[in-house]
Amino acid sequence: MSKNQNISNRSDSAPSPIGEGWGEALPTPSPSERVGERLSPEERLPLSRRNFIRTAGITAAFGLSGIETVFASMKNKNNKSSGKGLVLRFIPYDLQLRHTFTLANSSRKNTPDVLTCIEFEGITGFGEASMPPYLGESIESATKFLSSLNLSQFKDPFQMDDILRYVDSVMPGNCAAKAAVDIALHDLVGKILGQPWYKIWGFDPADAPNTSFTIGIDTPEVVRQKVAEALPYRILKVKLGQNTDREMIETIRSVTDKPLCVDVNQGWTDKQMALDMIHWLKEKGVVFVEQPMPKTAIDDMAWLTANSPLPTIGDESVQRLPDVLKAKGVYSGINIKLMKCTGMREAHEMLILAKSLGMKVMIGCMNETSCAVSAAAQLSPKADWADLDGNLLISNDPYQGVQVVDGKVTLIDQPGIGIGKLQKLF
Repeated sequence: MSKNQNISNRSDSAPSPIGEGWGEALPTPSPSERVGERLSPEERLPLSRRNFIRTAGITAAFGLSGIETVFASMKNKNNKSSGKGLVLRFIPYDLQLRHTFTLANSSRKNTPDVLTCIEFEGITGFGEASMPPYLGESIESATKFLSSLNLSQFKDPFQMDDILRYVDSVMPGNCAAKAAVDIALHDLVGKILGQPWYKIWGFDPADAPNTSFTIGIDTPEVVRQKVAEALPYRILKVKLGQNTDREMIETIRSVTDKPLCVDVNQGWTDKQMALDMIHWLKEKGVVFVEQPMPKTAIDDMAWLTANSPLPTIGDESVQRLPDVLKAKGVYSGINIKLMKCTGMREAHEMLILAKSLGMKVMIGCMNETSCAVSAAAQLSPKADWADLDGNLLISNDPYQGVQVVDGKVTLIDQPGIGIGKLQKLF
């Protein structure tokens, strides 16, 4: 058995067959069925979405109470189930990159990954943990964490707060591994409801933004080749942070006049030099600058944002929900990634909080399969920018999902996170 076929199964009961394709979906409840008691604050995550949404005063704008009543009504249906709990499975997977991926401080040709699925009564949700080195996670740490979980104790997948609170409490850290459970659970629940998550959240898919295509640091020849490959995209994301920054931009400008955004990955350490570069980048058609300075340089970063002619976006400095408030006044906006924040649930909370604070939001990704990218894309209609090209940067994507049409994120009207399998995995 190959490395990518080493299957782990976490359940006290024998699993039933994994669903193929889009998975089975139950009928959506009618309006008359969408009633039920709301969960008390004590039953929710420590920093619950109800608490901070109430503080922000925008519950009605996002229609969250409607989602809760749908879940409450569906719980009555699930109480009639066979009594078997959730079944979690996972396999290691190695993402092969089309090009060497070079950032300010590292290069790699592959990204370790763990694919997950959660099954409940014949319906299967899929998830993923992508673990670039800077996250500090690995296939070993992820499989150890996932092996420690006992999801079979949960007989109702609609108890999402309870399930994800439990997952988050088992061990500290392990954000990508936790995201793999969160995404699979969202996919499962969406399939049971028969609706994609962008619809459950009440988002209009027509509002989804263009997605950028990433150009990693490389030689001028390879950079020009990457730009040619990005022909369908309307905006390019350029990795900077080395002594070749100006050469990178000039090379790209020699072959295209498309708008650019740049990601410095903490590569600049002097605030005055950073400000000078941003002024120059604005002249070159750059629209924003992501993580220009180290995440620990808070005062310098706040000064840079206050004086910058372009928006600044926090990435490495903004991991989870509490970091959003800390980023206010330090950055113009934040980059939300599922692998940093434990998945779709917390990403949704971060999006709402950032918007209530008047901050810009980008929905980003790691090098990922179409599974995690499609999950993140469910949030994209409420984002200012999207950087959802992680699946396009790998050569062995086992899923199909969200599409990019004429440079725009195009969500698929399929239940859950909207993916199908291109090969048998579990």
